[in-house]
Amino acid sequence: MLNYPVKILVAFAEAVSGNKKIFLWLLNNNYPELAALSNSINGDKNAQKWLAENNYLHFAILSDAIDGESEAFEWLELNNHQFLSVIARACNGEPNSIAWLNTNNLKIFIVISKKIDRVLKQQQARNSDYHNLQF
Repeated sequence: MLNYPVKILVAFAEAVSGNKKIFLWLLNNNYPELAALSNSINGDKNAQKWLAENNYLHFAILSDAIDGESEAFEWLELNNHQFLSVIARACNGEPNSIAWLNTNNLKIFIVISKKIDRVLKQQQARNSDYHNLQF
């Protein structure tokens, strides 16, 4: 993710937050992997499958790590994607990862991780709302 221009990373953060116009812009302007990652983070299993099938397995696994799956963290680290592991940990509010991003002047990833953290909390709230239970 370090190779993307900052403006593209800002667009990704907006897509994760639900901005459909920005999502479509990423999709139609040579960043379909970031569009798919944004949808995967938002729970779209088809987007995650697309990532895995189109040479973006590391992003599919990142989505699982963001969801807290320990095997995903192991895979990222074993496959030399330590930075993605740091991002996933920051998305879950891990202070050391956030501090590392800050120390290394990677503030855009702090912004991204905070937006993803908000999305995760919204998902948890929806899932725990008894009005949404299926009987």
